[in-house]
Amino acid sequence: MKRLRLFYFTLFILIPAFTLSGLCFAGNKVPDKNSYVIGCGDILEIITWKEPDFTREDVLVRIDGKITFPLLDDVQAASITPIQLKKAIEIKLKEYIDNPVVTVNVTNPSSQRFYILGEIVNTGEYPLVKQLTVLQAFALAGGFTEWAAKKEIILLRKENGQEKLYRVNYKDIAKGKNLNQNVLIRADDTIIVP
Repeated sequence: MKRLRLFYFTLFILIPAFTLSGLCFAGNKVPDKNSYVIGCGDILEIITWKEPDFTREDVLVRIDGKITFPLLDDVQAASITPIQLKKAIEIKLKEYIDNPVVTVNVTNPSSQRFYILGEIVNTGEYPLVKQLTVLQAFALAGGFTEWAAKKEIILLRKENGQEKLYRVNYKDIAKGKNLNQNVLIRADDTIIVP
């Protein structure tokens, strides 16, 4: 009973601390799997061909999802692809430059993180550098502690502005049952192992 209370405490009290990143909407949209969606905390390099005054390295996407760019002030960057940002900057730069050609590179995808809490060997924040499943996330975090409730794992995900809860039964997956529970991890997902 004490363990169950601790689990619910974690679920309803501590999780909001990890989901404050919801202020920036990175990872909440389901992009085309071949497109990267820029998120808060990402570092960008923006190059304007033959225009060194409009070329910037280490441009931080702020928590409000915007970047600051010379003469353009704030430009929305989060929740769009680098190609969409490129086009938006080119349109705005036409006021100052004839035929601007812009390249947007994501040099540090810091917004691509997920979290594992609870009865796992190495709890914390992990980079999402490739397509990763729930099982692979457990392996990355060092596996379960001896007290882990492997049938009661929860994955919290923000979709369309709402918190969604997915149940994961590790024992079923290990037996080859309900393999659809071995979902791909998305940015800002939180996995709780009670």
